[in-house]
Amino acid sequence: MFILETMMRSPNAMKTRESLDDTLRAVLGTGNVYFQPPEGTKIKYPCIVYERSDYYTRHADNKKYQIHRRYTIKAIYRDPDCELPDKIVELPMCSFDRHYVADNLHHDIFNIYW
Repeated sequence: MFILETMMRSPNAMKTRESLDDTLRAVLGTGNVYFQPPEGTKIKYPCIVYERSDYYTRHADNKKYQIHRRYTIKAIYRDPDCELPDKIVELPMCSFDRHYVADNLHHDIFNIYW
């Protein structure tokens, strides 16, 4: 809840990818947060991997007046009772997409507009 309160006090902090990275690190509680990791990167679990996936644009008077970046967030963990997905879904403008298991690791996919 502290994370959400901090974000609500400073709404402009939600505009950069770096602020999203800081928020995800606070949610996870470790530094295992990776933005578009290159092939061969050694990843420690539990972790969060995220990437920019789309833009949401609103138009008025033939102009773009609101643009939001959408990021896809992947929470990867071994423990099926991990609370990480519950924490991520609480973030503003975040929605759950799907869950799957691969290589005995749980993956939860979220979309967030930041």
